[in-house]
Amino acid sequence: MKVGLFDHIGRANTDLARLFDERLKFYAEADRMGFYCMHLAEHHCSPVNMAPSPSVFLAALARETKNMRFGPLCYLLTLYSPLRILEEICMLDHLSHGRMEIGVGRGVSPFELGYHNVDHSKSREMFIDAYKCLREGMKSDALTYEGEFYAYKEAPIELHTYQPTPAFWYGSSNAVGSAWAGEHGMHFTANGPTEFAKNNINVYKEALARRGGPEVVKSEFEGGAAIGALRQIVVADTDEEAFAIAAPAAMKHHEQINWLRNKHGINEHTARLNVPRAHSLEGMMNEGTVIAGSPKTVLAEIQRQTDVLGANYILAYMMFGDMTIDQSMRSLSLFHSQVMPAIDRM
Repeated sequence: MKVGLFDHIGRANTDLARLFDERLKFYAEADRMGFYCMHLAEHHCSPVNMAPSPSVFLAALARETKNMRFGPLCYLLTLYSPLRILEEICMLDHLSHGRMEIGVGRGVSPFELGYHNVDHSKSREMFIDAYKCLREGMKSDALTYEGEFYAYKEAPIELHTYQPTPAFWYGSSNAVGSAWAGEHGMHFTANGPTEFAKNNINVYKEALARRGGPEVVKSEFEGGAAIGALRQIVVADTDEEAFAIAAPAAMKHHEQINWLRNKHGINEHTARLNVPRAHSLEGMMNEGTVIAGSPKTVLAEIQRQTDVLGANYILAYMMFGDMTIDQSMRSLSLFHSQVMPAIDRM
């Protein structure tokens, strides 16, 4: 079992320059501790994400770390020229000497896509077209492609990736996307309540088995494919201390992730698009999306969930909401020293 890290880099009670500095400090320490990968979300026009250009932050991270892999989870391909994003991917893979993991998606929020004049009802088809074009460019010296949304004719490809074939990732909260990820041999992550995530993981596994396995085999994961579950995690010396930190942080994150919905007059107590979400720390812990407590409590819950989910990868979201850098670093340290050794043996 491997452990990676996930982040939105939401707005915090500090200036933006300090926010970025603290995040880079946090992930440099995680790199030293041996975490597998850092996955960064992409969102726009929302306080949930102060790094809406993942490539910019990841370029800085590439030079602050030495071993930890990293990548977007995910690039919203509907908002990019495939040729442009191909060039950015190649640069990042070389800046990191081959540590790039490529997460792709279409964009879950119709509001964010709408601000970019992208029709959400056509976004899946647009994403698939962009993905096909990107993959064609990765194996070409000159890109010629004709699709419904994207077309190129003999565009010179002067940059290629450092890795012979970088791994692609997909995160999904529905059966259609989960099946698509498996059919294309991607590595996969799920979020949402445990039973909800379990259904999507099962759909992915079935599709991956029909395909015959992942496109890029990762031998460090059982079966060759990373199958992850995203969880917000807070570790402290006692359960009570962890709950005291996690409660306001989870509520702040809940407010941020629903900010655009509320702006557009959609009640935040409905499901966030197609992902159900509780509205209190107790509810989030009961559904499994937040894991908080002492090292012993956190480890037991991770073991329980991974047994139910059939996952071999934990994406630990360990700095969110209004958590301070000191709280986050302490949580990271306890997780590394008292939880991760047992996870490594799972």
